[in-house]
Amino acid sequence: MTGRWAVRRAVAADAPRLASICLGGWRTAYRGILPDDYLDALNLAEWEEMFAARVAASTERTTMLAAVNADGEIGAYAGVLGEREPGMLGALYAATEWRGTGAGHAAHEAAVAHLAACGFSRAVLWVFERNTPSRRFYEAHGWRCDEVTQATKFADGSAVEIRYSRPLP
Repeated sequence: MTGRWAVRRAVAADAPRLASICLGGWRTAYRGILPDDYLDALNLAEWEEMFAARVAASTERTTMLAAVNADGEIGAYAGVLGEREPGMLGALYAATEWRGTGAGHAAHEAAVAHLAACGFSRAVLWVFERNTPSRRFYEAHGWRCDEVTQATKFADGSAVEIRYSRPLP
């Protein structure tokens, strides 16, 4: 447990909550980075199906981790991809109402520990270049920008993502 958050592997029943957290994160964090009409058109039911499939496809190495409080509410989650070198933090989102409470930190720490336990010595992640708050979070947690970029296409536009990496304990 990290503070008031315990982290566990996500289960099928968590998929709707994970989808809601992620969609809420996209609609708030990516406003001004991705087109508003694209963000507004995202469909929660479709995301719930997508998350149900992701949780169902979890393996010992590639999984979703949920930060849960004492009341059983999920406040954040991390998606880790551990099937190839280096390991990857594929997603990290905190519910809007739980930001600043340590939920995201707990999910992050569990994800890093999971990748290290899988035998990785290094991990990477991708973040939108213009997502300054997330970049600051990652930098405060030991990630360093390595200046590798890629354009990610969305509907009728694209956004630049930048790669971060870090050694694992």
